Amino acid sequence: MTLLFVLLHAAPGDPMAVFFNPNVSPDALEQMRRNFGLDRPLIEQYGRWLANFATGDFGFSYSRLRPVRDVLATALPNTLWLGGASLAVTFVVGCAVGIGQAVRQYSRLDHGLTFIALLLYSIPTFWLGVVLVLVVSSDVWPTALRLPISGMQSLDYAELGTLDRIVDRARHLLLPTIALGLSSAAAVARYMRGAMLETIDEDYIRTARAKGLTERRVVWAHAVRNALLPVISLIGLFLPVLFGGAVVVELIFSWPGMGRLIYDAIAARDYPLVMAASFLFAALVIAANLLADVLYAWVDPRIRVR
Repeated sequence: MTLLFVLLHAAPGDPMAVFFNPNVSPDALEQMRRNFGLDRPLIEQYGRWLANFATGDFGFSYSRLRPVRDVLATALPNTLWLGGASLAVTFVVGCAVGIGQAVRQYSRLDHGLTFIALLLYSIPTFWLGVVLVLVVSSDVWPTALRLPISGMQSLDYAELGTLDRIVDRARHLLLPTIALGLSSAAAVARYMRGAMLETIDEDYIRTARAKGLTERRVVWAHAVRNALLPVISLIGLFLPVLFGGAVVVELIFSWPGMGRLIYDAIAARDYPLVMAASFLFAALVIAANLLADVLYAWVDPRIRVR
């Protein structure tokens, strides 16, 4: 956070630039600068920010003229919806593809899925998002399969019933979720395939087959659960990737979340908002690593601390 504070203040630009207007006098801008404490020495600004931050006060947004806490409270749930859905796509699709490849190793299915996974892994998130927007909004796309390409709800959302609201929000969520989660799912598929192939060759798998268990039970009850352990560690690694990709994806699909918020705050040199949003992202990444450790113990009881 200290490094980010220094970098933000070292970058060119003036936080008061958003208020530049022929009708606004220089004296009024200077008074606003004093009100925000921007006329004070940098070390004093840092000390004030640190003291307020330690008490949970994130400050006041220069560009939105609202407390930073209120701004974050509006944007954070939207990013959690998008990030949670993308994380689910990443691991559900990735694990399913990886298991299918391992079970049918060296088959046409394995080769085909490997090619598709490598292709998707090589596609940048922003490019995939733009392509999805162009394809879904084109005339050749079936009208019955049209999906919203911007925002997170329709204009008549307030007039819809409860079920219709859920469907409307899900339809707006689908394209950004695919754009954000599909590339990571391809990487998870490669990890899952490798972990499954190592597990299938273990002695206890051969013993389970020798005991007469069905192949379905051998795969799902024994091989998959043990192969999941190294894949679970990817949760803490992929969450920063998803948050980084969310900045671009939220811009492409006009999704009002933290990624779009932090982009606008950087452009406006809104220092308190950038600092608070970055801290929140860091806290979520730490929480994801903690979740991965908890899931370790749930999947493999042998590593539980007794």
